[in-house]
Formats: sequence, structure tokens, C-alpha cells
Amino acid sequence: MTSASTHPEHHRISPVFLGIAAVMAVSGWAVWYGWAEVTGFAVFLFVVSGWLVSLCLHEYAHARSALGAGDLSVADKGYLTLNPLRYTHALLSVVLPVLFVVFGGIGLPGGAVYIDRGRIRGRWKHSLISASGPLTNALFAAVLTAPFWLHGVADVPVAFRCALAFLALLQVTAALLNFLPVPGLDGYGVIEPWLSPQARRQAEPFAPFGLLIVFGCLWIPQVNEVFWNVVDTLLRGLGVSELETYLGLEYFRFWQGEPQNVLLP
Repeated sequence: MTSASTHPEHHRISPVFLGIAAVMAVSGWAVWYGWAEVTGFAVFLFVVSGWLVSLCLHEYAHARSALGAGDLSVADKGYLTLNPLRYTHALLSVVLPVLFVVFGGIGLPGGAVYIDRGRIRGRWKHSLISASGPLTNALFAAVLTAPFWLHGVADVPVAFRCALAFLALLQVTAALLNFLPVPGLDGYGVIEPWLSPQARRQAEPFAPFGLLIVFGCLWIPQVNEVFWNVVDTLLRGLGVSELETYLGLEYFRFWQGEPQNVLLP
């Protein structure tokens, strides 16, 4: 008999994810060769679809690590198919993060998968499950910026170069925000198994508001400045300049007009 964890249907990649990946590939191709009538619109599609791909990979990492730790229920829930429509509250998990990208230019935590923690034994396993999501964002950022830190962007078209830079920025912001030790976010999930039962009970009521707390803190000028300084420092370490991420955002917001006469070193 085939178990839930090994059934092919539970591991088959969803057509929804394949469709999103196809949009990313085609729009990236259009940006590279300049075949889109409006370059910024192609950049917009490339970044949004790329962000959705990273969101799916983020949640898949949570589910896959949970499966390995003993929670076979993630397979039955369809989390291993990379289908974003399988997430808890799909509308809030997918649409809301995309809206933050569109209007805020920042990658906030998105999708949510339900892990049956009662099936998992060992504090390290619980911490790893929580850490696997933002670590996936960090890995995706490293892959996206490989042409930069390998010094291979000289012949890359400017629009595509800037689109990669902006998409990498979203990955870095998502990884940083997710790693914050705030109830409801992955960073808290990493440390939660090591807290006393009393501390966990005290933090539990704040979990539904963790994202709102973080978003509110980013409105504080001093906090916002520190956050973006850290993001810029990390991106510079990956070979991406502030100008490239800025131009990426300008291309992305095609409805405001595209950058003109762009020259990059």
C-alpha cells in the first residue's frame, strides 16, 4: 500500500505553480530581449511571478522539512505540490504579499501552511522547520544575485539586471522580516521550542498580530532607516548596488513611467 508521504499525487508539481513559473520565464525572456511593448510591464510580470515562485518554495521548505520530521499530514494537505491555493487563507497568503510588493516595494511574509507540531518530537526539528522557509528566501537571493557577485553582469541588459536586483531585494527583506523573533513569524518559531511554557503562553495572544506589529514598527523612521541600511549592506555584499535596486523598482512601477537614458557601470 502507498502511504500518504509516498503517494505520487502528493508530490506531483501543481499546474498552478508550473503556470506561474512559465510566466516568470516568458516575461524574463521578454525583458532580456526587449520584445515587450512596455518593458516595465514585462518587468512587473517577471518580479510578481518570481515573488510567487519564491513564496511557494518558502512554504514547500516548511512542509518538506515537517514531512521529514514526522508530520505526514502535510502530504495529504497538498503542501508538497507547490500549489499556493493549498495554503491556509489563500487570499491573504498570496494576494496580500503581492499587494505589499506592488505598493510598498517590500517582501513581507506571505503564505501559511499548517504543521501538526504534535507529530514532531525534538526541539531542533521544530526550529529547523521554522527556519527552512526564510533560509529558502536567502538561498533564492543568492541565486538571483549570482551574476552580480560572480561579476557577470557587464553584458546583461539593464532592465533585466535591475529586475533581478529588485527581486533579490524582495527575497532579502522577506528573509530578514521572517527571521525576526516576533510571535507569528518564523523567527519566533525557531526560538519557541526553547522557551519556557510560561513564556510561550504569554506570547501566544500576540501571534495573530505579529505581521501587523512588524509593519507598524517599519513606520517608525529610526527603525525603518536601520532596516533598510541592513538590507542595503547585505545586497552590496552580494554585489548589488542601491542604484540597481532603485531602478528595478522604477521599471516595476511601469504605470509611473519608465527610467530614461539609464547607464550603469
